[in-house]
Amino acid sequence: MYIDRNLRTRLLLALPIAAVAFSLAACAGPARPSVDKVADGIYKVFEEQGQEDVVTEDVAACLADVLVDSKLSDETLNYIANGEDKQKNVEERDLTTQLIKDNIQECSAE
Repeated sequence: MYIDRNLRTRLLLALPIAAVAFSLAACAGPARPSVDKVADGIYKVFEEQGQEDVVTEDVAACLADVLVDSKLSDETLNYIANGEDKQKNVEERDLTTQLIKDNIQECSAE
């Protein structure tokens, strides 16, 4: 089977470009979760601790708005969205705690 030399050359040149694009997409990691997913995760964490009367679904939604709008990493937000009481590092744990502490009163009043 005869393949045009120019076509073969273009195909061979395209392979590394496609490989780089694919590897960069794979390295991007999980995207920032939605406010709704983070709210569900917050509620789940507090529900598992028996505190769903303190952090209702409405309070969790309000806190999720604050957390998603913060400087928390996508990684930490994904942990929270999955219902895990886990953060990327100590700094993010401290920031998460501070954001919740600073906003829980206001979120509870709504």
